[in-house]
Amino acid sequence: MRIAVISDIHSNLLALKAVLEDIKERGVDITVCTGDLVGYCTYPNEVIELLREKNILTIMGNYDDAVGYEKFICGCDYPDPKDMENASISLNYTIETVTEENKRFLRELPLEMVLKFEGKNIMFVHGSPRRINEYLKENSKEAEEVMGEFKYDALVCGHTHIPYAKKYGDKYLINAGSVGKPKNGSPNANYIIINVGEELDVEIHSVPYDYETVAEEILKNGLPEKFAENIRTGKA
Repeated sequence: MRIAVISDIHSNLLALKAVLEDIKERGVDITVCTGDLVGYCTYPNEVIELLREKNILTIMGNYDDAVGYEKFICGCDYPDPKDMENASISLNYTIETVTEENKRFLRELPLEMVLKFEGKNIMFVHGSPRRINEYLKENSKEAEEVMGEFKYDALVCGHTHIPYAKKYGDKYLINAGSVGKPKNGSPNANYIIINVGEELDVEIHSVPYDYETVAEEILKNGLPEKFAENIRTGKA
């Protein structure tokens, strides 16, 4: 069984299309999205509608929650006041852009999902089972705490924008990275494929796409220059 997991698309339609094309070529059985469909880039409606068209199982991310319910903050952790200001600009832009029908779709997304493949119970969340916006960074205290209490075979999340896989005893913690706003030092879109058998094996895939067009659209629509820089560099 091969499961593709995508996450943190953040309104980046060109990255999403490139990743879905890549997935199609790799003999995947099912695709799951761990949330944050919207924010930062300029194609939120198109991203939502493409995922709906493809019937991709999707979890709610903190940004989906903020846009769906028209909240004042996105639930992101930005200690720098300038980053918080930029995040507010992004949230306001996205709330104004997303249609009412698509906001309703975002509100109806589940917070978590547990699916069984080849006898393995795999939980999918955005941040963590504790909080939608908790960062389970690789080798972090938070990840250690969560996995110490975790009862299924594998936990698959997103939110950090950096893909990884780590084993805690006989349980797996897997991060799907980010399709639309990677933070691993490359502008390429990234996602994972989980091969489910007696053991779990995780492939991390990096997909090139036309990120320069996305960066130019960000600037053309009056969004912060920092967002375009992030897209071009793959850095936070």
